[in-house]
Amino acid sequence: MLPPLKIVKAGLRRTTEALAIELALARPGGAAPEWSDLEWQLASAAAAAHGVSPLLSRFSTWQKPEWRLFLASQREHVEHRHRRIVSLLERIDAGARAAGLAIVPLKGSALHALGLYAPGDRPMADIDLLVREDDAGPAIKLLQELGYVESFAQWKHRVFKPAQGAPVAGLGEHRDTPVNIELHTRIQERLPVSTVDITERIYPREPRAGTNDYPSSGALMNHLLLHTAGNICNRSLRLLHLHDISLLAARMAASDWDALWGEHAADSPWWALPPLRLVARYYRNAVPEAVFDRIERSCPPLLRAMSRRQTLTQLSCSELWLHALSGIEWSRSVAEAGRYVRNRVRPPREAIKERADMVRTQLWLQGQSWVRQNQGRRILTLLTQPVPRMDTMYVVRAALEVPASPA
Repeated sequence: MLPPLKIVKAGLRRTTEALAIELALARPGGAAPEWSDLEWQLASAAAAAHGVSPLLSRFSTWQKPEWRLFLASQREHVEHRHRRIVSLLERIDAGARAAGLAIVPLKGSALHALGLYAPGDRPMADIDLLVREDDAGPAIKLLQELGYVESFAQWKHRVFKPAQGAPVAGLGEHRDTPVNIELHTRIQERLPVSTVDITERIYPREPRAGTNDYPSSGALMNHLLLHTAGNICNRSLRLLHLHDISLLAARMAASDWDALWGEHAADSPWWALPPLRLVARYYRNAVPEAVFDRIERSCPPLLRAMSRRQTLTQLSCSELWLHALSGIEWSRSVAEAGRYVRNRVRPPREAIKERADMVRTQLWLQGQSWVRQNQGRRILTLLTQPVPRMDTMYVVRAALEVPASPA
């Protein structure tokens, strides 16, 4: 049986914040926390949910045997999976060259290519690829030739999965989990309803057939920050997102940060302030003060004020309860906030289809009656009682199935 959810909530907060500090400081000699068996299990859940178990295998100094065993196992699974991903990227590159198709591997693939992570350090749930809109057809044909079929399409991307294989249930990463591919023709996020599009800053200026790099470190940072902003807005931030940004920031010169700004005043990256503030909270001196001074001028006042005190736990799945109006503080006007509330009360057809696709394809939503209720009933429940997040409960249950250490 699950422990009381109030205890789970407090344990997730305590362990998540401790993991963030342990990873950010990465210094030897730290004593292991004096946690209960439940808290160590919740720490495993948080580490898996935040994608940092393999990194902690290298950097955590906590010498609890069960903890070390879990982290080492996760690193082994991720390293095995990384080899599969590298092989698949090589096949994609060869196929794209033969087809005269320019493709940009995004985010995790690019970070690995830069040498910011060693094999086994960083989990990748899937491979993200960017192509021009006109090249979507040839790109889909290439993926089909590689044995992939389309799983579903959303406003951000189209998701392809191997024709054979199924997700592996359990805690954290598994070597046999199929490698999905997300195909993008735009790099964009809804914050919370208006779209921010930075595609032209991401696509290479002189693309060539095959796989291409980002135009610059600044372009990659642009993408990492916008992706993280979208996750913060949806309260699905991961510690791995902040770690990505901190590692790339350490390599950037002052001039590299200029890539965050477009050619027009309207292109100011107001949305980058909350991610950068969170990075600075846990990774001291990672972001130059001049960057904050420049961005703060364009960030909406409410979001600017809230970003000063928000934590990793509050903006991630480590916050156990669902929020009825999560992300409304990202609205840039009263009219936009009104559109957001209206979409929450009466979801557009696109949002309903997206939820149905998620229920069909995501393990953590299988068999959950909550997501099948109508929107009115869900909103009423959210306003009258605490409702736990399904993704959080999935990983917590998986962690609690692992036997605790003997007394």
